Amino acid sequence: MKILVLNCGSSSLKFALIELPTYKVLTSGNEERIGIADSFITFRAPDGKKIERHLDIPNHTRGVEIILDILKEEEFGYIHSFDEIDAIGHRLVHGGERFAQSVRITPEVIEKLKECTPLAPLHNPANILGIEAVTRVLPQTPQVGVFDTAFHQSMPEHAYMYALPYDFYEKYHIRRYGFHGTSHDYVSEKGAEIAGLDRSQSKIVTAHIGSGASMAAILNGKSIDTSMGLTPNEGLMMGTRAGDIDSGVIDFLLTKKDYDPAFIAPYLKKDQDQAGKSHLDLEDVTFLLTKKSGLQGISTQGSDMRDVSKAAENGSHRDKLAIAMHSYRVKKYVGAYAAALGGLDLLVFTAGVGENRAALRTDVCQGLEFLGIKIDETLNSQAVGGKSMIISAADSRVKVAVVATDEEYMIARDTYTILSK
Repeated sequence: MKILVLNCGSSSLKFALIELPTYKVLTSGNEERIGIADSFITFRAPDGKKIERHLDIPNHTRGVEIILDILKEEEFGYIHSFDEIDAIGHRLVHGGERFAQSVRITPEVIEKLKECTPLAPLHNPANILGIEAVTRVLPQTPQVGVFDTAFHQSMPEHAYMYALPYDFYEKYHIRRYGFHGTSHDYVSEKGAEIAGLDRSQSKIVTAHIGSGASMAAILNGKSIDTSMGLTPNEGLMMGTRAGDIDSGVIDFLLTKKDYDPAFIAPYLKKDQDQAGKSHLDLEDVTFLLTKKSGLQGISTQGSDMRDVSKAAENGSHRDKLAIAMHSYRVKKYVGAYAAALGGLDLLVFTAGVGENRAALRTDVCQGLEFLGIKIDETLNSQAVGGKSMIISAADSRVKVAVVATDEEYMIARDTYTILSK
């Protein structure tokens, strides 16, 4: 069975064409900077050579179309006809309490996903666009949705509940759900394997650090806490998201009525009919916190850590500050989750920034020697470009690993299982 996996992030789209049950990856790739200047796609040719094409990818719909076109290119021969694609597996971010496991996608499922969009305003629309784009081109091909939240369903009640009136949980299901579950599941298992640990008997913290970022505390193979909450906005400082913030800031932003219109113009959700507006409404504040904050808000270079890092190296104070804030948040969660777990056996870094930015790993681990964390800087510098390896020093009590995440495998596995029943 040939399965095309689509993993739509807020500004990226990973894909893989995978053959199961043998698990043969025919090709895989990534579209980056979607909706941002200098967007591009990289993918593997049949001979293993990495191909990079710079082209305009204004949105996820166009991104899916480009991927399907590449799969049919005669030069590569991945497929000769779309009929060879037996199924599509999608990463879906948020299904609330409606979806606790992977499902075959139907029109009813899509409608329920749309109802959950307020819970994941950056991701659910992208996920739905991916489903709809595929449906237009491959209307008869079965599609399966694999949810980010599933792995975190093992969280205990005291970890997933918010200290709000309990009525709001009972009536509206307001609680912590957590995200990046397929990644946390995979890298904790793979990290334990390369560290020589039994995941079912280990205390593990996983750090999924990309444009979107989250961390998880995993006890004996089960998630017991995670940094994202009801939506993917809570927790770490991210590419465009503020992460943890005092709720009083939101109140201040909403109640202030005398902003300089020129000052707030860039932070308004709607461009039309906004001239002279001197206040922010709820839609504007949500836009500000999810699209204009994080690295985007602090740095001079936007949301891409590669650009921010270059500016920091050239002496930009704001970009140095953005990097320091970003790393500090990760370090705080390592300490918090070590406490929640009652100790720590393994710390895993993954995702775009976590896998490729050695300086982030250095900043996070520096000062955590009291927890037993000590990295080998030579090994750390070698852990780039998708390498999965141990980077802790020989005398470190806690193993530290970099693991190239493989959410696509997890999605393909669930898709194959559902459609084989």
